Amino acid sequence: MSGNRSEEPQVVLRPLYRAKQVRELDRRTIAAGIEGFALMQRAATAAWQSLKSRWPGVKRITVLCGGGNNGGDGHVLAALASVAGVEVQRITLKPISALEGDAARAAEMATAAGVGLEPWSKGIAFSGEVVVDALLGTGLGGEVRGEFRNAIEAVNACGLPVLAIDIPSGLAADTGAELGMAVRATRTVTFIGDKIGLHTGRAPALTGEVHFRALGVDARSHADLAPAAELLDQDLLRVWLPPRSRDAHKGAMGHVLVLGGAPGFGGAALLASEAAARLGAGKVSLATAPEHVTACLTYRPEVMVHGLRGAAELGDLPGKADVIVIGPGLGQDAWGQGMLQAALAESGPLVVDADGLNLLASHFSGQRRDDWILTPHPGEAGRLLGLSAAEVEADRPAAVRELQQRYGGVAILKGAGSLVAGPDGMAVCPYGNPGMASGGMGDVLTGILGSLLAQGLPLETAARLGVMIHALAADMAVRDAGERGLLAADLASYARVIVNPGFEPGFHSLAGGHDAHKTR
Repeated sequence: MSGNRSEEPQVVLRPLYRAKQVRELDRRTIAAGIEGFALMQRAATAAWQSLKSRWPGVKRITVLCGGGNNGGDGHVLAALASVAGVEVQRITLKPISALEGDAARAAEMATAAGVGLEPWSKGIAFSGEVVVDALLGTGLGGEVRGEFRNAIEAVNACGLPVLAIDIPSGLAADTGAELGMAVRATRTVTFIGDKIGLHTGRAPALTGEVHFRALGVDARSHADLAPAAELLDQDLLRVWLPPRSRDAHKGAMGHVLVLGGAPGFGGAALLASEAAARLGAGKVSLATAPEHVTACLTYRPEVMVHGLRGAAELGDLPGKADVIVIGPGLGQDAWGQGMLQAALAESGPLVVDADGLNLLASHFSGQRRDDWILTPHPGEAGRLLGLSAAEVEADRPAAVRELQQRYGGVAILKGAGSLVAGPDGMAVCPYGNPGMASGGMGDVLTGILGSLLAQGLPLETAARLGVMIHALAADMAVRDAGERGLLAADLASYARVIVNPGFEPGFHSLAGGHDAHKTR
């Protein structure tokens, strides 16, 4: 890929930690001389400020407090709100007399500030305009039960906006799984170290806006606490996708070969091919079943399409390509099996998706490479790992780590908060939307990845950027026309805008079709 990256500023990604690591950061901060209750006050102050900024005219709030330090944060926030003249309804799920340590001090602080106290009872009416969730923190180890479950159900049913302190109660901080029942927050304020479980799995449906407050703690300075992952940032695009050299030519922009489109399944491979071309690959070839050739040439004549009755007719096509994309519309019959076998025999990088992954699990087990990107959704990941899709979703970070360790290269676990695992660690994509829940989206991603690899990006960098570009293109499309009805074919032209980050057009795509533009 052309362009000089050496002079570009580096983008520092936000580290994401597991709950145990954040507790260790908390312990070290206290050991360094900051009193635990002072740290609790910092957290509650940050949460209160966040509440005021999000709901500046609030007059009444309801604070639900559990029994640990998360509940303590709630008690202190209640005191701060009361002092500020806000009417506070404080509901506790653990008797004040049973609280210990900093949580007990926090409850006393709220009482001293004149905040009333109501014990939780099923059917209690919330009098606030905003509900503060301080029920359960990051230490939750099993499913929510009993009165806490009843309280969470009441919060979710009340119809009021919700501020979650540190984490929505019932959400697993390490995995993003919902532990039986979790609060659906409007905003979550989290402290000291951001948690990986706030950004993947069920989390995007439960956290609302995630605001991170370090409380004066520099987690990065603790080098022995390696982050569990990093949160991707679209600023990476300007670093890795600089303007092209003025003498660039198609031979320097890479050649992508898409293997897919078994008889009756031509659309997926064409979606991947178009995405590869729109992302800037110099040449894109498509090897597909003969009956799809006419449609491919009509829809996208820039793609060099070859109608093949089987892998024996591939000839020297694989050897001419810089990267092979295999899987979209591949099928699992003899046609697809032969194509995958031919791809695996090549020494260049691969992007494997869809039935390519299913065939890896069923017919080509034991394969491992350092030069491929695997892109499973939870069902495909389960087949590769011998797990159910539900087991994969129960611990997405563990699943994607196991995929990468077992199969090599880079593994992408698609879904809300897509995860990218490679030799350099794990990254989480914070972009994307529910409009992407439609057929063909994964095919577009494979084409994007293949194009970036063909243009010379390193494997792991291409995977991280590709996942971001894919999600950001969907976000841009949704801003134009909404989530429902978003089609995979809509994404390629939006992605083209995104991969030209220095370009400021007077128009953007695309309300009127995949090649249409409208004025701003």
